[in-house]
Amino acid sequence: QVQLVESGGGLVQAGGSLRLSCAASGRTFSNYAMGWFRQAPGKEREFVAAISWSGYTTHYADSVKGRFTISRDNGKNTVYLQMNSLKPEDTAVYYCAAGDRIVVVTTTPTSWGQGTQVTVSS
Repeated sequence: QVQLVESGGGLVQAGGSLRLSCAASGRTFSNYAMGWFRQAPGKEREFVAAISWSGYTTHYADSVKGRFTISRDNGKNTVYLQMNSLKPEDTAVYYCAAGDRIVVVTTTPTSWGQGTQVTVSS
């Protein structure tokens, strides 16, 4: 399995931006579709965004469409989540995930990172 380490979380005011990064190691990164999930206090973990191994295909949750952008750099073994126009309801722990296909990473990822906290103040 691939090992994943997230970074880039923090505290930001509503309307602001953050970019999360997820560094992968252990297996060939370009073989994996990648995704981001989040879990707010008292809520279940939910899908946020996913990207195919090539980067050509992306999927987003309706709640983040038009505000968040997922991208990847296979040369750096890293996937990113650019988050703009942040809202207090985006506050959550954000997790990076991997799967062998985009349909897998959006539903039942095979690898998870440890998570990074994002807090959006009103």
